[in-house]
Amino acid sequence: MMSIIVTPMSSVTATTTPDPTTPDPTAPDPMTPGQDGPVPNGTRPRLDWRLRFGALSLIWGFSFLLIKVGTQGYAPFQVTLGRLVFGTAVLAVAMAVRRERLPRGARTWGHLAVAGFLLNALPFSLFAFAELTIPSTLAGICNATSPLWGMALSLVALSEDRPTRVRVAGLGLGFLGVLTVLGAWQGFQGLEARGTALALLASLSYPVGWIYVRRTLAGSSHSNLSLTGGQLLLATLQLAVVTPLFTTLPTDFAVGPLLAVAALGTLGTGLAVLIQYGLVAEVGPTTGQMVTYFIPVIAAAAGVVLLGETLVWSTPVGAVIVLAGAALWRGTTRRGRALLGLGLGVADLLVLMAFVQADQTFSWSL
Repeated sequence: MMSIIVTPMSSVTATTTPDPTTPDPTAPDPMTPGQDGPVPNGTRPRLDWRLRFGALSLIWGFSFLLIKVGTQGYAPFQVTLGRLVFGTAVLAVAMAVRRERLPRGARTWGHLAVAGFLLNALPFSLFAFAELTIPSTLAGICNATSPLWGMALSLVALSEDRPTRVRVAGLGLGFLGVLTVLGAWQGFQGLEARGTALALLASLSYPVGWIYVRRTLAGSSHSNLSLTGGQLLLATLQLAVVTPLFTTLPTDFAVGPLLAVAALGTLGTGLAVLIQYGLVAEVGPTTGQMVTYFIPVIAAAAGVVLLGETLVWSTPVGAVIVLAGAALWRGTTRRGRALLGLGLGVADLLVLMAFVQADQTFSWSL
């Protein structure tokens, strides 16, 4: 899924620079997947951070299931617009309660418009279109490749991220995981190319946006919440312009899909941002970033158990390899962190296997 600009997994902080190689721990949206910064000074949250961490993992993990349900009743652009409207409304309420104002300055708003497109409007729309043809499980696992794209892009775009043998090994391992997910040894047989490509492009959009934000908005005098609110507002306006051009008003409003879109925006794009703010402020970005390792398994388990989707063995195994590569990259100065990331990835796989075995929806065909 940084420090201040929020997306379903992303943001920029005014005081510290985020690590663009993984979903920013201080930024909102994945689905990024996928995506906040330290919370303004105030009273210490009453709810234990572990419970909030679990809630954040569940919210972002279930986002892909909600997208799938939403697209069963509405066009992808309509799902994205609804998601942004509800998410922006949540942040507007939070800003009103905290007496925050939207940022000022044409330059800042110009950067926020680009950030809103790269971190919200574009990836949200691409995931919605992708899930017309691919299962939510695959979309959630494709979202887990965002840290991988971030690694590669940071080597090119950020001079402070120097390549080392360990980092290059992590990058290579991550791309091996992508090829495993796609079933490269089979010649990509049975892969829905268009939907998968859209999901991977959505995942690529997040790190591009993070790097842009890091270069343009890091060090801003505006609060994280203010910048995030402005970002989501502009993304909503972008979709409000595009949606009528490519869709028509639905003849009837399906209740189930509408509730899914409302939950997607209210929880996944609004509340999740506020939760992540608090987490990063309380336990720091390193612990906050660990949510990255739980999103794919929750997305896959939700799709398998609740939607009856099937998985080929290579999909979750490849996802674990991708996350191990990301952990290896990030653990270059702290070996324990890399091992923890790898351990969490393996644990994710074991949990997922338990779910699919119980539901008997796993495919082991070669």
